[in-house]
Amino acid sequence: MEKIPVSVVVITKNEEDNIADCLKSVSWADELIVLDDDSADRTVAIAKEHTEKVLSRKMDIEGRHRNYAYSLAKNNWVLSLDADERVSKELEEELKALFKGEMKDKAYSMPIKNYIGKRWIKYGGWYPAPKVRLFDKRYFKYEEVEVHPRAFIDGSCGRLTKDVLHYSYKDYHEFFQSLNNQTTLEAKKWFKEKRRINFLKMYRKAISRFLKAYLQKKGFKDGLLGFVVSYGGGLYQFMSYVKYREMVENEKK
Repeated sequence: MEKIPVSVVVITKNEEDNIADCLKSVSWADELIVLDDDSADRTVAIAKEHTEKVLSRKMDIEGRHRNYAYSLAKNNWVLSLDADERVSKELEEELKALFKGEMKDKAYSMPIKNYIGKRWIKYGGWYPAPKVRLFDKRYFKYEEVEVHPRAFIDGSCGRLTKDVLHYSYKDYHEFFQSLNNQTTLEAKKWFKEKRRINFLKMYRKAISRFLKAYLQKKGFKDGLLGFVVSYGGGLYQFMSYVKYREMVENEKK
C-alpha cells in the first residue's frame, strides 16, 4: 500500500474500546503517533499493536498538550484525530487525491459526522459542522487554554467534503457525563478570567442556545435525539454558571 506523507496524531485517555478502530482507519498514513495521558486501561498496549510511536505525557492544558503532540510529527502535514473518530473510506480517497496535487492551503477543514450510540445527529447544528483537522504544523497552533482552544492558522484554509466519523458517546449517560466534565472546565475558565456573569445573562443565553438548535437549526427533525442535544446546549450554560457561582462564593468565604 502506498503511504500518504502525513502524520496522524491521536491523543488518548482510557480509550481501549476505540483506539484500534481509529488507527486501522488511517493505516494508509506513513506515521501514526499516539500521545497518551496516563491511561489506566489497555490503551497503550493496543496502540502499540498498530504503531511504534506511542508516547506518554500528563495532560495539563489542552492547547499546550495538543501543540506538543503535533511537534512530535516527522511530516509537516498533520491529521489530528480523537480516539473515538474514524476516517471514512470516502475521506481517505479524498485525502489521497489531495496529496497527489498541489496543496495551496495551509490547513483543511472537514465535516464531522457525530453519533450517540448508532444514532447520527443530523440536525441542530451538529452536521456538517466542519473542523480543521488537517494542517501544515509550521503554520498552525492551538491557543494554550484548558477548554475549547482556538486554532490559529497563518495562511488560507481549504474545505474537504467527505466525513470524519465521530462516535462521540456510547449512550445518553456518556453524553451527560461529558457535559458535566466540560462545564466544570468552562466554569474554571470563567473564574480564572474573572468574568462577570449574572443569572439573567446566563438564562437568556441558555434559552437562546436551545431555541436556535431545536428550531432554527431544525433539531426537532431528529426526534428525541434532537431534543436531548439541543437541551444539552442550553444546559451547558446553566451548569457552567452554577459551578462558576460556587467558585466565586467559595473564594469569598
